[in-house]
Amino acid sequence: MESINNFLLMLDGFLGSAAYFPFLLLGTGLFFTIYLGFPQVRYFKHAWHVVTGKYAKDGDQGDTTHFQALATALSGTVGTGNIGGVAFALFLGGPAALFWMWATAFFGMTTKFVEVTLSHKYRDKVEDGTMAGGPMYYMDKGLNMKWLAVIFAVATIISSFGTGNMPQVNNIAVGMQDSFGIEPMLTGGILSIILALVILGGITRIAKVTSTIVPAMSIIYIIGALAVIFYNIENLVPSFISVFEYAFTGSAAAGGFLGASFAYAFNRGVNRGLFSNEAGQGSAPIAHASAKTDQPVAEGMVSILEPFIDTIIICTLTGMVILSSGVWNQKFDNEFQRADMTYLKGEFSDQVAGDRQELFNFLNAEETKVGAYTGSLVVTEGTVQNGGFTLLNARSVAEEVVYSVDEQPFNGELSVVDGKLTNDTVTVSGKSLVHSARLTTIAFKQGYFGEYGQYIVSIGLLLFAFSTAIAWSYYGDRAVTYLFGNKWVKTYRVFYVAGFFWASFADTTLVWTMAAVAIVLMTIPNLIGILMLAKEMKATVKEYWRDFNPHD
Repeated sequence: MESINNFLLMLDGFLGSAAYFPFLLLGTGLFFTIYLGFPQVRYFKHAWHVVTGKYAKDGDQGDTTHFQALATALSGTVGTGNIGGVAFALFLGGPAALFWMWATAFFGMTTKFVEVTLSHKYRDKVEDGTMAGGPMYYMDKGLNMKWLAVIFAVATIISSFGTGNMPQVNNIAVGMQDSFGIEPMLTGGILSIILALVILGGITRIAKVTSTIVPAMSIIYIIGALAVIFYNIENLVPSFISVFEYAFTGSAAAGGFLGASFAYAFNRGVNRGLFSNEAGQGSAPIAHASAKTDQPVAEGMVSILEPFIDTIIICTLTGMVILSSGVWNQKFDNEFQRADMTYLKGEFSDQVAGDRQELFNFLNAEETKVGAYTGSLVVTEGTVQNGGFTLLNARSVAEEVVYSVDEQPFNGELSVVDGKLTNDTVTVSGKSLVHSARLTTIAFKQGYFGEYGQYIVSIGLLLFAFSTAIAWSYYGDRAVTYLFGNKWVKTYRVFYVAGFFWASFADTTLVWTMAAVAIVLMTIPNLIGILMLAKEMKATVKEYWRDFNPHD
């Protein structure tokens, strides 16, 4: 697993973590925002009118209402990115990362408007009478670039596992185990059966389920978040200030957090912002293509609301819960995962300024004297007896480290090669920073609900993530339909459910890395495609307003 994770990290270095990617993503949103005259601001009110059905007409072709299409798309975006993803961004980049998530969402509102409009415009009715759309259709029919459409469709299938499937159930399983002590495999098994029953019903059943889940889950989560924020109200303003204070400098070291450079916070914030609202990825247009309307621009306007609800509202609430509660830079007891662990040569303390700077340089790939440790650990009753090394876990100096086997203290000698422990049978635990869903779970305990706050996260994760997995199964089966026709959809669904089950008990770090790679494999072709159709997009919007009659 570690080798696979390292390979995926290498790929991510050329894709989502590459220096060019945030600029491509934000640059596309910025370009269309200026080119179309700030549609996310000017059309915001109109979008609410459209989604409520104010301009709906009888006889329009499609499978779902505007609201159902929005709910399905939101169920695809409002998922672990809002709970685990925000926590992961803050863990990596500190408060500054939240600022860049906001920026991604603001410009992403325009990007979403463009990609949904174009995808809806070129949608097709397929063999079973349902609508099929998405970027592969505008790439094929609008750009006459079938090869690019094929690349996107293949990437969508891969991403349906890496974005919508595996990270979702993985976070559900972690949350259910932490809160209720339920084994991950049991959680995965039960939810896999329910998932199969839902997705076999196609878009009609999916839309009915998601349009019920999305409002319910949002209300529950918002109430829980506000209970923490108001409990720590004295920290709210300082938390907001810290987001803006470090936005262009990078986040300073604080507590167990060793700091993040501007480049790192910027990259991680944009990357996690994309993972959360998926603006530019090209996934949501697949859901919106099912909407009953003959006006592609109208459905594009509905999609403007997605990044606003997903990131500006829900992600901000999660971010303020984590920052105001103070848990983002505190160390907690946890079991260390191998992919999070690195042994460094020499003894360092995060309480010493010079050591902190060296560790900061190491974590941010800057020049440093810190290097990987190779040697032996002499362990007696679970505690290491020799020195000469420092264990980093989750980008923090690990404390009170215990080595055990089958819950019994380990005795003997362990080998470390190039910073990695070679023995896979030994469990390593202690105090360190935590990330992803576990960090959000801890934060939700710091409010009026106390320990019961963790159950809100567990329920929120269950509803958010499960609905995301449902929506992404639809995205994947539309991609399969485009590439191979309807006959292969059932086979895809079988593999989708199997992958969902497996990921419930897989290494979380590996799953998140897989998601980071998969999401960019869709995004880059989609961004290139919509930029090539910029003039057509502008003409389509002008035509919509020319023919628009609110009383028609």
